[in-house]
Amino acid sequence: MKRLLMLCGLSLMSLGTVAGPQINVGVVYDYLSGDKSTYMKRVFNGGTSTAFVKVNILEMIYADDGSYREVPLKDQADLKSRDGLMASPARLIVPANGTQGTRLLFMGNRDKERYFRVRFVPVVPQTEDDFAVTEQERDAYKQSLAAGVKVLAGYGTVFFVRPKNTRFDTALDDSAKRYTLRNNGNSVVVIDEFKDCAAGSPQDCRPTIKHHVMAGRSYGFDKEPGREYRFRLLEGDATKTIEVKG
Repeated sequence: MKRLLMLCGLSLMSLGTVAGPQINVGVVYDYLSGDKSTYMKRVFNGGTSTAFVKVNILEMIYADDGSYREVPLKDQADLKSRDGLMASPARLIVPANGTQGTRLLFMGNRDKERYFRVRFVPVVPQTEDDFAVTEQERDAYKQSLAAGVKVLAGYGTVFFVRPKNTRFDTALDDSAKRYTLRNNGNSVVVIDEFKDCAAGSPQDCRPTIKHHVMAGRSYGFDKEPGREYRFRLLEGDATKTIEVKG
């Protein structure tokens, strides 16, 4: 599952930015529950100029060994034949200090869980883009950015589409030297705010981490004497706090 954590941290960081758009997409992980087909994602622009943002989506296909590849979605003209995630609108104009939203809509097969990379990429509008701006407005925007912006910062998020008939079944094994969690359900569960601290010393802790445990997979850790472990197990909307002593 470390691979899944690493893939979500992708972001194109701004270098030497002193002016211009500064977008924020909020949380990096989003989840679409089995009984819903749409999800509203909001983009905030805390910069000093308008942000023109493209939304790009790729499907993440996982192999048995945990590796994955990102696959472009097929451009199906017939709405009924679509199979995947789409953004509406896929072009956002976000004013300075303002917020704009895009609706992520899933259409297609939901017999099993599916995963998508959603990228929010600020761009300088070009003639072929679908942004509704005139040539004069386009040129003025480029000139306003020229002095202060060298790289426009974009962000990649991961979107989990749970199966239509979501089932959670998490098995916990607390042995003498190791703690193991196995996901026997059909949708991802989250180990959130995992803390590994010295017993009786809440300030002496290793960095807090998050793990995603996909269906059919396990996560475990060795228990060290004198250490205490605490985390929240998230199964959809249900939350359980677990404490383990080394």
